[in-house]
Order: sequence, then C-alpha cells, then structure tokens
Amino acid sequence: MGMLVTAGLLVTATPEGPIRDGAVLVGEGLIRAAGPRDQVEALAPPGTPRHDFPGGTLLPGLINCHVHLVFDASMDGMGKVREADDLSLFLGMADRARRLLDSGVTTVRDLGDRGGLSLRLRDAIAGGLLRGPRVLAAGPPLTVPGGHCWYLGGEVADEAALRAAVRARAEQGADLVKLMVTGGQTTSGGAGMSESQFTPEQVRAAVEEAHRLGLPVAAHAHGTEGIAAAAAAGVDTIEHCTWLTGDAYDPREDVAALIASRGIAVCPTTSPGWRAMARWIGEERAALLQSRLPWMRDLGVRLVMGTDAGLPGSVFDDFAGSFTLYEELGFARERIIEMATSGAADALGIGGETGRIAEGLSADLLVADGDALATVEALRRPLFVVKDGVAHVPPPRPE
Repeated sequence: MGMLVTAGLLVTATPEGPIRDGAVLVGEGLIRAAGPRDQVEALAPPGTPRHDFPGGTLLPGLINCHVHLVFDASMDGMGKVREADDLSLFLGMADRARRLLDSGVTTVRDLGDRGGLSLRLRDAIAGGLLRGPRVLAAGPPLTVPGGHCWYLGGEVADEAALRAAVRARAEQGADLVKLMVTGGQTTSGGAGMSESQFTPEQVRAAVEEAHRLGLPVAAHAHGTEGIAAAAAAGVDTIEHCTWLTGDAYDPREDVAALIASRGIAVCPTTSPGWRAMARWIGEERAALLQSRLPWMRDLGVRLVMGTDAGLPGSVFDDFAGSFTLYEELGFARERIIEMATSGAADALGIGGETGRIAEGLSADLLVADGDALATVEALRRPLFVVKDGVAHVPPPRPE
C-alpha cells in the first residue's frame, strides 16, 4: 500500500513552482500524483495511510553529490582506513549511510572508497538488506603512485594503466570513474593541492576510455591548471574547483566559460562546518575562496551540492548545514534546493529517476520542519523521509 503525504508547503523542484498546502500520493515506490492537497486527496484510494505536516515543507529527497562513506569524519579517519579490515569498514559505512538517510539524503555519490566497498554497500541497500540512500559508487579513485589517496588502491603509473583501471571499474560495476587530477590536503607527500598529478593527455585518455564504456568521470581538481585540463578533456563533473595556482587564488574566466558551455557540473564540496573551517584557514582567505561560488554561478556554471562527507569535520548527518553558506552569499533559496535535488540529479545522470516531485519518478521525499523558502535552516530539521516509497522517521536531532 502507498501513502499520502501532505505539507503546508510543497516544493517540487520543477518549473511549476512551490505550492501552498500541497500533497504527494505514493504507490508502488513511485510518485503517483502531486499538487494542491484537495486535488491529490481526491485521487487517494480509501484507506490510504496519510502523513500530515501542516507546518512543514515537502520536497524531493536531497542528493549529496560528494561523500566518502569509508571515512568517519574524524581527524585521524585516513589512518583508520589504512589499518582497518574490510568488515569493520563496511559496518561503519552502513552506519553512516543510515545517518545520511536520517538527515533527508536519499541519494549519494561516493567518490572514493577502499577495495570497492561502496559497490557492495550500494548493492546491499538496493537489495533491501540495509537502510540507506541510493548510492552511486566510483570505487577507489585513480591517482598516481604515491599520489592523493594512493592507499585506497587506485594507483596507476601511465596512460596504459589508466585505461586498464577504467576498464576494470566498468567490469566491477562502478557507476562512474573518479580521477585525482590534482593533489589534495589529506595525503602527505606527492603533489600539493594546486599541482597536477596527470598530464592533460592522460586526463583526456581516462575520459575517452570511460565515456567509451558509458561511465561518467568526476575530476578532483583544486589547481587552476588541473581544472583547465579536466574541462578540456570533457569530464562530467569537477570536484572542489578551488582555482589555485600555488597558494594564490587564480580564477580563469575563459576556463569557467568552457565549463559552462560544455555543461560540466561543479561540486564545490562545502562542509557543514564551513564556519569553523573559515576560522581555521583565516576569514580573509575563506571569503576569497567562497567568492568563487557566486562568480561561477554568474558565469553560467552549473553548481551542485556535495560536502566531501567523511573528511575531518565534514559530518554525515547535517548535509543542509552546508546550504547556509550559499544563503549567506545571496543564492536564492529555491536555487539552493535545486542544486541539491533536480540539478544534482541531472548532473549525475539520474534526472529521469529522482530529484523532482513528478508523476512516475521514484518516491524520494523529505519533509522538513518549517518553511524552507524562508530559511534553509528548516532543512536541518527533517521530520519524515521517504526513499523508493518506503517511509523512514528520523530520530530527533540533538539540541
């Protein structure tokens, strides 16, 4: 049996716009109808279970485009992954997946695990063995020997090895390929954050091989040079996109224009703890790096939401905490919601399955406490979650 969910505000993430006093009818895991409450109620079969939230906002389930379920968000999480056995890691990943669902996230893209554990978790959730969001899994990210996150098992030495690793991921059932185009902050030794790990030719080869096999490519790129190489190669998404040359902020309008014209989505990976991170790196530098968000938006770059959950301080149970930065930067609240729902779904290639409240799509829903178009803080208070038509009541958030 399905269900009827009503709320004081319905945000469908479609061109129809928000509906006051709206409802969604769910049946067989799909959205059967959505619109004004009185109209949808009339379509509900007698005896349909109902869930009423007159003070809430009903919207599509959220999509976190960048997580690492294998990490636990602690300061020594990377060390733990290097030492733990597969079973311990998997159990921790399952717990973190459940916490994501508790927070209203019904789809995640896992962009780096150890040994393909995220693929196993994906299948366990899809098979109903575990509760959690839909998982799009990349498996171990491709990196150079000794490069960023080398210990996850994705080291490749040359173009031939790159192509072979891409083919191996396709054979293993990965949903996409993650390519560490530049270095990062969390791996000692090797390339720095702004330094490229792969040549433009190698990036192009990886993208060519992945696309030949029907796999999208997510490019980790902090450095401006690496961002340019990723855009030129035609990756599907660019992660972080910090625009660094050395330690300097170095945005290039020509590269941003190329990203926009090619429809490449950018996931800036904003942590829910962005305020604490700003204090850590310095308020002035933080403001400079944050300025890239409206700058890219104004140049027509498609932005999507992701938190890098699992890295130190980037927790799994407060996805919407990252939205507050965009609100402070002047992004419209409907745009913020779109970046975490329909826009994210389209960028990940699943817009025909989820990300909107529309007839025939998967019943992935979130009810938040309050008016999310008045403040995105409402989205930090989930009341009710539906994933694939299955209801899930989150535990109360600690005060």
